[in-house]
Amino acid sequence: MGADFVCNLKVYRTAQGLTQEQLAEKMLVSSRTVSRWETGANLPDLSVLLEIADFYGVELRELLDGERRTHTMEGSTKQDTRDTLQIAAGYSAEVNRRITRNLNWMAWLGVAAFALYGALEVCGLAAEGWTMNLADFALGGAFGILLGLALMTGPAGRLLFRLKRKLLGKADPEAEEG
Repeated sequence: MGADFVCNLKVYRTAQGLTQEQLAEKMLVSSRTVSRWETGANLPDLSVLLEIADFYGVELRELLDGERRTHTMEGSTKQDTRDTLQIAAGYSAEVNRRITRNLNWMAWLGVAAFALYGALEVCGLAAEGWTMNLADFALGGAFGILLGLALMTGPAGRLLFRLKRKLLGKADPEAEEG
């Protein structure tokens, strides 16, 4: 994702005279989340990105690449629409790449925790003293990470996402499609 997008988030927020906390309240996220968006550390979901564009009264393309549009969507050409969809698809691919990278690190951390537990068990150090506590911590961490990965990547993750959106009072994109 280009620096234009990250810069635009801050430009639009400050132009409205909003603090990160105020924008976070309007978008139903934490101020830390807004800060991460503006530094490029994290990116909002595409559904949130559409809400941000609506909030600022700009087209998605303008928010993503900083390109000012002089005409409305009604007057846009097929090429304009295609270009906007390609930018949005690239944005979505970047979000997916970051999520995949984070899940990958999480999985390897779980493998390392389980390997630590196995090494302590094989060496007979998991039965007493502080190494027993370390082994218990490693095993708990490995299972916790496994459970987290299962929840985040399976049907339960989608259910939790829909529940979160319902609790926050936001529309469910899947329910609107079907």
